[in-house]
Amino acid sequence: MNAPTSIQVLLNPDGKPAFVVIPYQDYIARHAEERGLIPHAVVHRTVEGATPVRAWREHLGLTQAEVAGRLGISQSAYAQQERSEGLRKSTRAKIAAALGIQAQQLDF
Repeated sequence: MNAPTSIQVLLNPDGKPAFVVIPYQDYIARHAEERGLIPHAVVHRTVEGATPVRAWREHLGLTQAEVAGRLGISQSAYAQQERSEGLRKSTRAKIAAALGIQAQQLDF
């Protein structure tokens, strides 16, 4: 099956895979995840006044209800946590897991 993909495999002279080319945005996202980096867009939103939790949620394109569902709490309870500047370490860890990021990426 030849499904369309944005990944390209480059072959060596023997016809064997030598390199894989992926879109730059995919590379940046994967590289940032590996190193625990914080995307510029997230930092920018915090400079504008958003909490790190809110900035990450918006960057990932998630609603408060979606994150609350992942946490097993109500949307209003999550909204209160998202507005808070002083979350407990355990709460930050749970929210980070729900967002699919590392807890330290919320500590800036």
